[in-house]
Amino acid sequence: MDDWKMQQGNLGPEPDDAYDADMAMLDEARQPLSRKVPIASSKINPYRMVIVARLVILAFFLRYRILNPVHDAIGLWLTSVICEIWFAFSWILDQFPKWFPIDRETYLDRLSLRYEREGEPNMLASVDIFVSTVDPLKEPPLVTANTVLSILAMDYPVDKISCYISDDGASMLTFESLSQTAEFARKWVPFCKKFAIEPRAPEMYFTLKVDYLKDKVQPTFVKERRAMKREYEEFKVRINALVAKAQKVPPEGWIMQDGTPWPGNNTKDHPGMIQVFLGQSGGHDTEGNELPRLVYVSREKRPGFLHHKKAGAMNALVRVSGVLTNAPFMLNLDCDHYLNNSKAVREAMCFLMDPQIGRKVCYVQFPQRFDGIDRHDRYANRNTVFFDINMKGLDGIQGPVYVGTGCVFRRQALYGYEPPKGPKRPKMVTCGCCPCFGRRRKDKKHSKDGGNANGLSLEGCYQWHYIFYIVYSLRLTSKSFLYTNSSRR
Repeated sequence: MDDWKMQQGNLGPEPDDAYDADMAMLDEARQPLSRKVPIASSKINPYRMVIVARLVILAFFLRYRILNPVHDAIGLWLTSVICEIWFAFSWILDQFPKWFPIDRETYLDRLSLRYEREGEPNMLASVDIFVSTVDPLKEPPLVTANTVLSILAMDYPVDKISCYISDDGASMLTFESLSQTAEFARKWVPFCKKFAIEPRAPEMYFTLKVDYLKDKVQPTFVKERRAMKREYEEFKVRINALVAKAQKVPPEGWIMQDGTPWPGNNTKDHPGMIQVFLGQSGGHDTEGNELPRLVYVSREKRPGFLHHKKAGAMNALVRVSGVLTNAPFMLNLDCDHYLNNSKAVREAMCFLMDPQIGRKVCYVQFPQRFDGIDRHDRYANRNTVFFDINMKGLDGIQGPVYVGTGCVFRRQALYGYEPPKGPKRPKMVTCGCCPCFGRRRKDKKHSKDGGNANGLSLEGCYQWHYIFYIVYSLRLTSKSFLYTNSSRR
């Protein structure tokens, strides 16, 4: 009987390996784009035991202090007991973020299988990236240029990236240096993508003390790297020359090439300025490939009006980007923060575009990492406790914070509502008995206004690492978020 079953099975059609491979890829694409990785019990349980022991000792101490008053100085005793109870309560609150820390793991291959299928249009969401700067003499233009170059060279579809530079000081130096940066980007971006350079900020890449030949198999790499380094040195000379020239302001103010005065000569009273340096119309690199959009923005300022500093600048960028590109996601950076991982935005999209949790994610927060820190970190510049302990713990109890930079926002979460949709095309109505052209239905007037997105306010609103935190909002209209630390394994 068994032999007969085997013979019948052998008579069936041979399995289609290609079909099985396609089904396997389809199943892989349907999987979640991220997962939680709990902290090992061997690491967290000893800490919890210590906290419980301290809590018990603290309870006995407070009990003793309350039951043994000092009658000769009852006022001082009462004050000290109240302070001790308050300090104990604050300490307990400080332990909550550290009680349930978690990590997260992302799957970039699943993201590509789901949204970047071969032969189909790329379905990854567009991202507007905001870079804020004020005074180019305090924030060197070369640092800002490196940040912009790392953005333009990131591993993401170029037609879905738009970089907006907010010059809140209306400086002609920033404008001219950004023009030079746009020209250098035509050479730097194809070099980075051709040889998979990391990091993609040229200053950091060329000063990195590592074996730059590792994993490089193309024979032309050394020659092209040497040529690109020479190009970058010349670029630095041009930027430094602009900085040296800007040290001495002419009495009549700065004059543009066409002979007209620079509109931002008075930094507190000037019109708004927008200049598109790179875009779909003329933004191509030396190899003819399209470059991401690069836009210079300096918001209008008038005396007697509050400008709210960085919050106002971010507000202006949100409005300008809403008109030009209106991407569903926005990443904000300070001018001295660069991307040390070209796939950072893809990492964020693993949460923001996840089919299961994506609609609940409000923003993805990247921690800050700093270069040039001494080995022993004597001044605690790494912020290890805050970024690597507290933030991971906040993920477990839904208590995130926005650190002011390196954050990918969902535009809808900032607006508070879905953007208004355009009126639908009226349908043709026929009599139903014979073909006829019929008449158009009248458009119904909307009973409710969608609100004004331009009324958005962001009051209060160095290198950042690819390890990041994600923030959830169970309802996008609520004010409570869940904060998560995530890292790609």
